[in-house]
Amino acid sequence: MAIKERVGLVVSNKMEKTVVVAIENRSPHRKYGKIVVKTRRYKAHDEENQCQEGDRVRIQETRPLSKTKRWNVIEILTSRPE
Repeated sequence: MAIKERVGLVVSNKMEKTVVVAIENRSPHRKYGKIVVKTRRYKAHDEENQCQEGDRVRIQETRPLSKTKRWNVIEILTSRPE
């Protein structure tokens, strides 16, 4: 079984060592064909508190780290423009 990886946008970094990453899934509606955007939010572990809001990050599935945290930040792909 492969380890899952996702790429998303950091929408919150207000917690200690935790960021909230939003991942958009765009798919056509089954009947009407219009593109529907669904967003899932994942809590991911950020050990050094490096991530800022607006950063694009790669996260990887891991063992449960807390009640809701099951992902780990692997790398920051693009940083937020300052």
